[in-house]
Amino acid sequence: MTASALTRPGERERLSSKIKEIDWGLVLILCLIGAVGAMMLYSVAPLSWSPWAAKHGVRFMGCIVLMLVLTMVPLRLWSAVAYPSYAASLLLLMVVLVKGHASHGGGRWIFGVQPSEFMNVALVLSLARFYHGLSAQDARWSWKLLIPVALIAAPMGLIAKQPDLGTALLVGFTGAAMMMMAGLSWKVIVGALVAAVAAVPVAIKFVLKGYQLDRIATFLNPEADPSGHGYHILQSKIALGSGGLLGKGFGLGTQSQLNFLPEKETDFIFASFAEQFGFVGCVSVLLLYGGAILIALRIASLSHSHFGRLAASGVTAAFAFYVLVNAAMVMGMLPAVGVPMPLMSYGGTEMLTVMIGFGLVEAVRVNRYAEVASGRGALL
Repeated sequence: MTASALTRPGERERLSSKIKEIDWGLVLILCLIGAVGAMMLYSVAPLSWSPWAAKHGVRFMGCIVLMLVLTMVPLRLWSAVAYPSYAASLLLLMVVLVKGHASHGGGRWIFGVQPSEFMNVALVLSLARFYHGLSAQDARWSWKLLIPVALIAAPMGLIAKQPDLGTALLVGFTGAAMMMMAGLSWKVIVGALVAAVAAVPVAIKFVLKGYQLDRIATFLNPEADPSGHGYHILQSKIALGSGGLLGKGFGLGTQSQLNFLPEKETDFIFASFAEQFGFVGCVSVLLLYGGAILIALRIASLSHSHFGRLAASGVTAAFAFYVLVNAAMVMGMLPAVGVPMPLMSYGGTEMLTVMIGFGLVEAVRVNRYAEVASGRGALL
């Protein structure tokens, strides 16, 4: 059978037109961020492709290919897998509580992956599908909003129980952001913020564990325990400060090279970057992240379907929260919560879910004129 028989002229034309519709500027920015990550992992090894940089590069190339493939998937298929992917991710979160192995104090891993990362995309898809079939009035305020609240609360509770409070809060922030973007009443938003503030003393007394309270105390005064709980933040601040305006140069960061900086390949890779490339380098990388976020938001705004707008916006919100929380964490503006810097930090599951998310964003752009059937209810 010939190639022309397998792919008809009309199908080839449609595929070609879809490829042209891809936002290659976004792809380029993601590739630049991934390359910076590989460069930094090579630097902190030190100056070796093993054990992190080579794997990071291979994974990233595979994820880019996967993202481009997912770009071709119609929005109706993304909508169709929304609830099944949520159910599968929720089931994995339940399994990880029983069979998951501990990593830095949390039972977060099973089968070599972190199910909590997959939940980010699954939650975005399920909320986008739910709101796609909801009227604007119901999205503002109605009893039906108990459904998205439950969709958000269930994974938050399971992830927090691992324990992984940082990721649980990020899942909650993403879900809350989607509810607001869907049209939630400002009166409800203000009421929820007041309730959240009022619940802080209760959470401190009855919900947070001892080590989590220690992290908060360390965040407020890291100098009180410089060789213990405050070590991570203090070393990160030293790395940031020693970088100065232009940095010490590639491969010359003493904090990472001499292993003073903990988790230099994962949570604190941005601090390693700051020491080597300084303030100017940090601003440059943050501009790349900002460019990706702005392009993704523009793509969301162009979609003709409510599902597409919410899905692309939700993925972008999750990505932005990760960047902001990690950057604030290494600067000592937030407690150390174990949140990686997307596409820079070493980690396969995080990279995979980020690129799946951007595959969805690009699919929204390619299919921006497509309409998605709303269905007859939240569970249909």
